[in-house]
Amino acid sequence: MSATINLLSNAKRAIKRPFIDHALQKTAMQDSGWADGLRGIASVFVVSSHLVLCFARRLVVPCCSSDERTVALFQRPILRLVAQGQAWVALFFILSGFVNALKPLKLARDGQIETALTNLSLSSFRRTFRLMLPAATATVLSWFMTQLGAYEMGRRSNAFWLYTYTPLPSSSWGTALEDLVHGLRATWTIGVINTYDQPQWALIYLLQGSMMVFCALLIVVNLTPLYRTLTLGILALWSFDWSYKHYDPLVGFTVFAGILLAEFSLTNTPTLLARYSPFLTPPLTILALVLMSFPSDAPLTAPWSTTLLTLGQRLLPPQLDFGRTYGSIGALLLVLAIIISPHARAALAAPPLALLGRLSFPIYLLHGTFVRSLFAWCMFAGASLAVVEERNADGTVATSQRLPLPGGWRIAGSVLVSMGACVLASYAWAVKVEPWFGRLTRWAEERMMGKREVLPVRKE
Repeated sequence: MSATINLLSNAKRAIKRPFIDHALQKTAMQDSGWADGLRGIASVFVVSSHLVLCFARRLVVPCCSSDERTVALFQRPILRLVAQGQAWVALFFILSGFVNALKPLKLARDGQIETALTNLSLSSFRRTFRLMLPAATATVLSWFMTQLGAYEMGRRSNAFWLYTYTPLPSSSWGTALEDLVHGLRATWTIGVINTYDQPQWALIYLLQGSMMVFCALLIVVNLTPLYRTLTLGILALWSFDWSYKHYDPLVGFTVFAGILLAEFSLTNTPTLLARYSPFLTPPLTILALVLMSFPSDAPLTAPWSTTLLTLGQRLLPPQLDFGRTYGSIGALLLVLAIIISPHARAALAAPPLALLGRLSFPIYLLHGTFVRSLFAWCMFAGASLAVVEERNADGTVATSQRLPLPGGWRIAGSVLVSMGACVLASYAWAVKVEPWFGRLTRWAEERMMGKREVLPVRKE
């Protein structure tokens, strides 16, 4: 009996005792650098999802196809996140809401409403330029590669993502310029794919989400934290209807949830929960990653995804895309688990992950070019066309001549070489190219906001 009492007493003291140095905990709980590290990780998984669509489409579904009996290791929950690009894109939206709202909310809590409004105005202006200028540059680069025929090997291959999203070179340079204009416009048109850089489909929604954040903050910045939270909660739930009608990737829900998480992070609650985070964060993280693993295709092929599907049909609005909904809810829980954990915050703010976060947007913009060029060259150099079978949506089988996929070791080597080059190019982009976008943005800001005279003003 006494031994049991001592065991319970020791457990109680263990819970009360901090699991991290007090000074480090204070620093970690005040630092938002973890968001950069998490964004960097998300960018890597987005790239991996496209690579999976090149040579391992089997992993897209959670279990076996009709001609397979064994579940692959990376078809299982959590491990299959290498193929779940949409869940990581949802994380981008949440972090966009969180990061863009953090400073204005801090100022609002300090009573500096005018400063918060000024920052919102500047941020919304700069955000537009800092998204559009890099996207246009990446499109021009990919367009030029296309016209030079650099993507042709990938287009003739049997790698699904390559032959699906690699355009043909234009018939003439005049036509090529017209196609370039169409590609530049397509990035910022909902429902249209930029054929020169398919991953840019998400940028219009990132811009839309940023504008939602700025507009929502204009509405709630003067409210008390309680009523600000209630208003944002209503907007988040209301946005499900918008997303259903516009068929967007739950942009409103994710960015408003990101603002709510920013508001939550500014309260004392995360600090109070930090003591218990060794017990709260691991199960919350596991739950989040399992939800993020929910597939958009064939959820009934695995027991765990069938259970989640049944649960979603009972608890969620029936018109929602459960793949995107579970991915968004899981990403939301993941960020929440990190916010209350000084350990997770400190780990994600480590210099290597901070650097990866700095490179996340260049990686996102450039990886499509490297996958369709260097990756394809490494994969298929020296290969000959062969007859391959493709199963159509109606179940019929069609044949075509394509470059067959190589063996596993060559695929692994191709991934390492091409993605290593992509990271190096992204670093060069961040160091050499990004500053030019900053200068152009400042130039436009000074002239459009009247900080520098453009036309002479008559003096009386």
